[in-house]
Amino acid sequence: MNSLPLFRPSVEAGDLVAVSGQIGLVDGRLAGGGAAGQTEQALANLLAVLDAAGLAASDVVKVNIFLTTMDDYTACNEQYNAVFGSEPPARTCVAVHQLPFGALVELEAWARRR
Repeated sequence: MNSLPLFRPSVEAGDLVAVSGQIGLVDGRLAGGGAAGQTEQALANLLAVLDAAGLAASDVVKVNIFLTTMDDYTACNEQYNAVFGSEPPARTCVAVHQLPFGALVELEAWARRR
């Protein structure tokens, strides 16, 4: 795997925290289990960045999801719903041509300090 580029996991902007795109990397490799496994790991990575900023999933107000194929939409939703529950943040989900390191899923988020 190529070395990672200069990367800031999050940036504060007033009471908002922008969380950079998270893919399903664990120990330098993509998680197994296809889109579901990568989404689960990307969400875990996202939650870890939020935690480091003193925030939680309940503070997230917007999520952008990038999939390399909409065929993975259902698998992604199952993992997403397990984290965000019955009152999820606003979100966008789009299909893109390609993601870093051959990832199938990437998530970025905005969270708000209360």
